[in-house]
Amino acid sequence: MATLLHIDSSLWPQDASVSRDVTASFRQAWEAQHPDGTVVYRDLAANPLPHLDAVTASVLAPSPEHTPEQAAAFALRDELARELEQADAILIGAPMYNFTIPSTLKAWLDHVIMMGRTAGGESPSAAGTPTTVVTSRGGGYGPGTPRESFEFAQSYLAKTLGEGLNLDVEFIVPELTLAPTTPGMEGLIELAEQSRAKAHEDAAARAKTLAARVAAA
Repeated sequence: MATLLHIDSSLWPQDASVSRDVTASFRQAWEAQHPDGTVVYRDLAANPLPHLDAVTASVLAPSPEHTPEQAAAFALRDELARELEQADAILIGAPMYNFTIPSTLKAWLDHVIMMGRTAGGESPSAAGTPTTVVTSRGGGYGPGTPRESFEFAQSYLAKTLGEGLNLDVEFIVPELTLAPTTPGMEGLIELAEQSRAKAHEDAAARAKTLAARVAAA
């Protein structure tokens, strides 16, 4: 039975969030291929994880010497790591806020990046898991654009997920999402609509491809 780990981090509901809307297209296509599968869903805006503190950062393995506080901290990190490890595919909605990812998504990463387990060493525990990241952004930050150097969402996640956790990462990047509502961007609305439509198409196609790969494995 196929398992999809689906994470959303947008502050906004689906009707106001491009990243949520596109991840929903992926999930719908995935579930159509795996109607009896499992989807583990985390909405990090509705249910944010605690940021790491000195106690949480220090617990990477169970120990009979842990205090109750340490035991609880490890239990949460272990739960999140297991969700990552047991997934056949991972889907992440990661809108760009202030040039980088939402702090709630950073908190999730801080919990699941466990050196010697999910990261580091020759065989991280979730290595190779196909991962689709929808990185929506309000403007244009692609190569050659004036704001290319301000892009710290896709570039950060490529390093963290791809090289840190050794996941098999592919990005879907709907751009110019603020064009319909931002004065001065009216001339970019058509491009924004094209980018969003392509993101939906890419998400559905990616889901079908991965679903077929998992079914054949």
